[in-house]
Amino acid sequence: MKNSKDLINSLSGYNGPPMRIMEVCGTHTMAIARYGIHQALPDGVELISGPGCPVCVCEPGVISSAVRLSSDSGAIFSTFGDMLAVPAKEGSLAEARAHGADVRVVYSPAQAVTIAEENPDRRVVFLAVGFETTAPAIASTVKMGYEKNLSNLSFLVSMRTIPEALRALAGDPESGISGFLLPGHVSVIIGQEPYQDVLSSASIPAVIAGFTANDILLALNMLLSQATEGRAEVENGYRRAVNPEGNTKAQELIAEVFTPCDITWRGLGIIPKSGLALAEPYQELDVRSRLGAQIESEAPPAGCRCGEVLAGRIRPLQCGLFSTTCTPQSPVGPCMVSSEGTCAAYYKYRKR
Repeated sequence: MKNSKDLINSLSGYNGPPMRIMEVCGTHTMAIARYGIHQALPDGVELISGPGCPVCVCEPGVISSAVRLSSDSGAIFSTFGDMLAVPAKEGSLAEARAHGADVRVVYSPAQAVTIAEENPDRRVVFLAVGFETTAPAIASTVKMGYEKNLSNLSFLVSMRTIPEALRALAGDPESGISGFLLPGHVSVIIGQEPYQDVLSSASIPAVIAGFTANDILLALNMLLSQATEGRAEVENGYRRAVNPEGNTKAQELIAEVFTPCDITWRGLGIIPKSGLALAEPYQELDVRSRLGAQIESEAPPAGCRCGEVLAGRIRPLQCGLFSTTCTPQSPVGPCMVSSEGTCAAYYKYRKR
């Protein structure tokens, strides 16, 4: 592989059509900001962030449902750390915990099973968010809870899959996307073919990218080569980690435990078959079935433009709340909360 200097020099020689490239991964968003890759782009080429942060795209109604469950049911509520500070109409899980709710941060979904086994007389709820990257671990946890017959364990599932979101973005006339930087972690699981299925008719170049500066610069060069040559293909720039067929064992586990469903993405609305719901027989562990929980539609916080950021329509600096009312210490929207959020990346690396 060429070194970063050579890859930057190669980018600077680009003389093809204008390109508006979306990185569809929150880890890419942070890496691009940290490495200063925006500054290495030639004239006519821009990078925009997409809905690649699972915390950010989670609709506010799910957060409010989680807060109600943790506050009113007396359940032990567990989830990943980034979810605690996400604000919604009912507040945040961090605020619920400050008021006495038993909210616990876990580093692995399997910890929810351990908590349920150690507390047989209490209800335990795990808020499951993520994309295909975390889906196998969550599926394994659901299966474990079912096989252990843990009647006190429930799952509030808000899982999503990337390919159908790409289909929606590619068909959005407001986005103006002319290239996709595809997520490496997701691609390790699903491989290359699902992207081809959804992008084949869109005529938009796409490249799977790793996460080092060299990985990202290589993928950008591959995208610009496609544009120069008039090609629109799905290419793999992360071959050391991503096989064309992906991880078939992980795919089988996901298919066993989950079933595709329509789901709302913050900023993108309802995208058909882009969500993962519990399939039979695991559906009985769903918090809606077990505890009668409801998820209601809810408007985003006033003034927050996180949804437009996730759809690639604006940059964080165009939101009037950015860096004033909305900061990492006092976030208004999830894009400032998450360690993979675009607003958090801009605040940390690019706000000047």
